Amino acid sequence: MDDDQLLRYSRQMMLPEIDAEGQQRLADSKVLLVGLGGLGSPVSMYLTSAGVGRLTLVDFDKVDLSNLQRQIVHATDDIDRLKIESAIKKLTALNPHTELRGIDHALKEEELYEQAQLADVIVDASDNFQTRFALNEVSVNTKTPLVSGAAIRFEGQVTVFNPTQTDSPCYRCLYNEDVTAGETCTANGVIAPLLGIIGSIQANETLKLIMNIGESLQGRLLLIDALHMEINEAILKKDSKCPVCN
Repeated sequence: MDDDQLLRYSRQMMLPEIDAEGQQRLADSKVLLVGLGGLGSPVSMYLTSAGVGRLTLVDFDKVDLSNLQRQIVHATDDIDRLKIESAIKKLTALNPHTELRGIDHALKEEELYEQAQLADVIVDASDNFQTRFALNEVSVNTKTPLVSGAAIRFEGQVTVFNPTQTDSPCYRCLYNEDVTAGETCTANGVIAPLLGIIGSIQANETLKLIMNIGESLQGRLLLIDALHMEINEAILKKDSKCPVCN
């Protein structure tokens, strides 16, 4: 690392759990982030600012005025611009040391597997069950850890599925595929800071996985009620009858 990078990352390198070794692991890492909306915005910004080496961004939507209340990686002058273009502009200004790759179309199965195999961690910042189930399946089959988050109204949840660990459940252990249509922020609303809370936790879990520090949320589902500011935890068990991870 040059002097600019040493100064840029100095505050987190001061942490003994990270130090220069952890920062170098971040610099060498590759993350696949699917979704650049309310969750993907804070995830992308914190992973970039923390010094992740390569961040592959996947989103095919354009910025809409209604997005700006919560999708903080985009700005008013980005309306009608592809979210990929808007995010890369913002993230490049935030940290030019992170290599940013944009994919502005939905990934077909073969391409999704290819991108997952290139990544150290997959971050699910999508907003639909179809994408979540697809990411879970590719995570299990490629043995790539998956950091999952969701938020609606005042409620959010986040967890880690790590198929490199034999006792780790997967997303399919938590949700049955019969849940094909869920509530959406478009129909039900969401308070803006909640996305920042969940997205920040997703970013934190991703950094910990890369640097192999601390204790992850594997096997634990963090449930946040922002209206009453209550945080609860549910224990997730591997389903012995799961059609994906068993």
